[in-house]
Amino acid sequence: MEDEPIVSAKDRPVQQSGDPVPATLLSLATAVPPFKVSQAGARKAVRTRFQRTSGLFDRLSGVFDNAGIRNRHTAAPADWYGSEHGLAERNRMYIATAKMLFSTVAATAIRKARLNPGEIDGIVTVSTTGIATPSIEARVFEQLQLRSDIRRVPVFGLGCAGGVSGLALAAQLARASPGTRWLMVAVEICSASASLKADDAAAIVGSALFADGAAAAVVEAGIEGPITLGPSAEVIWPDTHDIMGWRVEDDGLQVVFDRAIPPFVEERFQNAVAALSDRMGVPLESIRRLCCHPGGAKVVNAIEKAMALAHGSLDMERQLSRATAT
Repeated sequence: MEDEPIVSAKDRPVQQSGDPVPATLLSLATAVPPFKVSQAGARKAVRTRFQRTSGLFDRLSGVFDNAGIRNRHTAAPADWYGSEHGLAERNRMYIATAKMLFSTVAATAIRKARLNPGEIDGIVTVSTTGIATPSIEARVFEQLQLRSDIRRVPVFGLGCAGGVSGLALAAQLARASPGTRWLMVAVEICSASASLKADDAAAIVGSALFADGAAAAVVEAGIEGPITLGPSAEVIWPDTHDIMGWRVEDDGLQVVFDRAIPPFVEERFQNAVAALSDRMGVPLESIRRLCCHPGGAKVVNAIEKAMALAHGSLDMERQLSRATAT
């Protein structure tokens, strides 16, 4: 059952000329690196790392409990993170692990779609936690036996929004060329890239939330299936650069993380969703289920409050956070 496709590659009905061209989700896959750390273990390791500024850690250590996370996966064993590493060494870790996860998750998604690698026409690669030129898909296309004329769209800098934005982009590209199959892979190796500075509160918060993993999807337009990707839209708020991101330091990427994210969500999320829904012609009241990035329990709570949802409505997001965060 694991390889059961969302849509079978056989007997796919082709959309008739003149009809709206749907983008259909053919398969999904996920992958994580081999090292697993419990939230309690992460707290202990970070506490040791921040022993010179124990007061700061003690004031913020509650974030490890409030995040609602039980386990995470990392690119290296715990003792690797207890040592100092420069940006070059961290980036080598990023590239090596990203290649491994990309190869695994892409091959799984293609197989679950009942396709051969040579039937993939384009790739959207989303990643923000390292630097790779050539980009990751170019480094693994021979191993995956992808075509040499495959179209490549590497996307950098989207952070937590990368997965859904990358999937929307893959769907748009598929619609623009019906009959083509697009592979979207989002891969992030936060633990290899992030620098834990002992005097930085954001580093403590980030170490309680972020981890490593990859997800992939195969999309095709011009066919019918049970899961169709509809219209997409985005919003960007002015003067919000300091809410979340990276700051490049000599020893790695220093996380920029504003603790005021939950109240920001409560204040602005509902209006943004309503405006985007209206723009896409999708009435807000017709949306039966929101699917949200599980950015910690406080953010999930804030989304429920902003959208006037009963507490616990976003149960899958909470379940994902408790089981493993990537």
